[in-house]
Amino acid sequence: MMEQKGYERGKNVQKILIANRGEIALRIIKTCHVMGIETIAIYSDADKEMPFVKAATKAVYVGESPVNKSYLLSDKILEIAKNEKVDAIHPGYGFLSENAAFAKKAINEGIIFIGPKPETIELMGDKIVSRQTMEKAGVPVVPGSGGGLKTIEEALSLAETIGYPVMLKASGGGGGIGMVLCENEQALVKSYVSTKSRAMAYFGSDEVFIEKYIANSRHVEIQVFGDHSGNIVHMFERDCSIQRRHQKVVEESPSPFLSEAVRQKMYETAVTAAHAVDYSNAGTIEFIVDENENFYFLEMNTRLQVEHPVTEMITGLDLVKWQILVARGEKLPLLQPEIVSSGNAIEFRLYAEDPVRFLPSPGKITSLHWNENNGVRIDSGYEEGGTVTPYYDPMIAKCIFHGATRGLALAAAENFFSKLKIEGIKTNAPLFLNILADEDFQQGLYTTSFLTKNLVK
Repeated sequence: MMEQKGYERGKNVQKILIANRGEIALRIIKTCHVMGIETIAIYSDADKEMPFVKAATKAVYVGESPVNKSYLLSDKILEIAKNEKVDAIHPGYGFLSENAAFAKKAINEGIIFIGPKPETIELMGDKIVSRQTMEKAGVPVVPGSGGGLKTIEEALSLAETIGYPVMLKASGGGGGIGMVLCENEQALVKSYVSTKSRAMAYFGSDEVFIEKYIANSRHVEIQVFGDHSGNIVHMFERDCSIQRRHQKVVEESPSPFLSEAVRQKMYETAVTAAHAVDYSNAGTIEFIVDENENFYFLEMNTRLQVEHPVTEMITGLDLVKWQILVARGEKLPLLQPEIVSSGNAIEFRLYAEDPVRFLPSPGKITSLHWNENNGVRIDSGYEEGGTVTPYYDPMIAKCIFHGATRGLALAAAENFFSKLKIEGIKTNAPLFLNILADEDFQQGLYTTSFLTKNLVK
């Protein structure tokens, strides 16, 4: 009954509050504009002159620059939503996008939450519970602990059983913050207490678990989409193996590594996983794939992904539009046989970053010119004269390239970055040129350790 309350006004979604900032806020605004939907942006002190603030139908001040005084103020954001009489909230990604309590509060106020059910967010947000759920559904998982570790002795015993190296992970969250690679017993002992402490600080729970570390692995995710009628489809894969500190840098589709038989099996498994939690709206099933193409469930992201434009480029679909349609109670616009993939797409995350030390490089962008030719898409939250502040993620833009073949997509990327000129700040564009020039990358022969082994020491 709780979720139904949030869909009662669904057929007449005329105004959406975007509980986010930057390029994803601007991306959502663009789709809403095409659909004739009004948008309410929220902004902090640091963001008052940002393009997304100007592009929205109306912008409302939410708080000071730090995220805990602005974009994470769930009650303040809901107050703004009620005052503005919005029909729905789109959380984007990051911030409150996977906050089940926020979603529940919105629904209780009769506001549609554009995402999956809060219960699903909560279920998949706990890495141990999600792992157990997938095991019950017959989805392969990485060998490891079936539950949270209670003592270091238990951790050591399990690690000895499954064999080193192992990954020590926080149950409450993912990414580099919640993961530590332990090569041996000494490393596990050293990391156990610090990882639990870090998990408590970042995720509100000190529960940790162990998984076998898969060497020479690929990170492949499957885009899924479900509606409230039980229809679930996949929208192919994205290979996200080019990473630094467990954070994605480059994503592409199709994966140049997978055989067709394994690719199809991963699609089927991802849909099975989504059905296991009665999934609705946009989501992603993430897999780790070993060198023999055995694949294992990692986690489910219950939101729109940063790299969703890769999928949009190969399918021609607007995933944000699909999100809105499903959230207001409609069935999926297309079913599986009608969804097709065309060509190759690859995305590079352009950061305000020192290209040598790989540290954030905030500052004013004094000169910025995008070269958006056919097959080139730039999703950016900045414009010339804008300032990259130290308060938020320093991503300037997502640069996406599409071609009939992988070679053509890579050539378009190389041409773009070789001519790119951004002044006032440093960027990681030189890293992209080095990646594109690497022979292993050109042949699709890369793993999650590619950057560490080949380009970044």
